[in-house]
Amino acid sequence: MIYKLIQDILENHRGKAVGIFLGLVFGWFAINYGFFKALFVAFCVTLGYYVGKGVDERFDFRGAFDRLFRDRW
Repeated sequence: MIYKLIQDILENHRGKAVGIFLGLVFGWFAINYGFFKALFVAFCVTLGYYVGKGVDERFDFRGAFDRLFRDRW
């Protein structure tokens, strides 16, 4: 019964469930470690997500780095 409820939530309300979970984790970090440390952890997780997504999609990091710092080097 609980398995069907969880499956229904994940199939029909995935964004809400993920948002609640992330809010719970962020709140726990903020209470235990402080707001700014929790904000830093959230930033690192977001950055890690985008880097991992780029790796999965075979993003050209070297080319992006070259375009970003082309005129500065």
